[in-house]
Amino acid sequence: MGAPLRGDYSKAAADYTVEQDWSAYRPDEHALFRRLFERQSKLVPRYACREWIEAIGALDAGGEIPRFDALTKRLRRATGWEIVAVPGLIPDQPFFSHLAAKRFPVTVWLRKPEEFDYIVEPDVFHDFFGHVPLLFDQVYADHLCEYGKGGLKALKLDALKMLARLYWYTIEFGLMRTPEGLRAYGAGLLSSGGELAYCVDDPRPRRLAFDLERMLRTDYKIDSFQTLYFAIDSFAQLMRETAPDFTPIYARLRTLPAFPPDASAQSDRVVR
Repeated sequence: MGAPLRGDYSKAAADYTVEQDWSAYRPDEHALFRRLFERQSKLVPRYACREWIEAIGALDAGGEIPRFDALTKRLRRATGWEIVAVPGLIPDQPFFSHLAAKRFPVTVWLRKPEEFDYIVEPDVFHDFFGHVPLLFDQVYADHLCEYGKGGLKALKLDALKMLARLYWYTIEFGLMRTPEGLRAYGAGLLSSGGELAYCVDDPRPRRLAFDLERMLRTDYKIDSFQTLYFAIDSFAQLMRETAPDFTPIYARLRTLPAFPPDASAQSDRVVR
């Protein structure tokens, strides 16, 4: 692991899991978590997809930093998944292995008050608020499991850069077309105080219909709001469109240049 990463990796197991020492969280950390939760809770009714809203409402989890063991009990009953505590960002191999085994890694530490509006690395608020609710949706959860299996395969095929773009434009920054209009399902959007409204309302970013090969070829921004989003029609579509074997797709796309985030392509289908 690189030195700049936050988190205590000294007690991590071989698969990078740790114990969530819930009793070690301070009252001010629980208070900060509540503030973050309350801010986002004012935004999500307007901007989050229905599946996420239904799941978060059933969790009743805004009062304090969640206990991972209690979450796991509910998740197992709902979709067969569990939460595993990790010290922070973990390497690709164990990350994909966890997903393939229906284990979602959640960071144990919380951001500092001065990072209220922006944090570089994912913390427990981002991981819980952004990712965990949709694990209660069976189709989404099944897709994430298959993504983990695909990640292990991509490592062997030296295609991780392409597959990471798919994760970025779906799991982290994905939009969904609904009868009520565009709604967010990406964790990076749902946990963001600024980009959640921007991704739906702002006229500046481009919003394209789901296009697997376009996404696999398109680079992304990591230090600013996105200038490009992709919208699915449903999680069933996401599952269906990513079901084929990516091996021949990787081979074909490897010979083509990547698209910058701001580039246009003839095949683009703009969502309005």
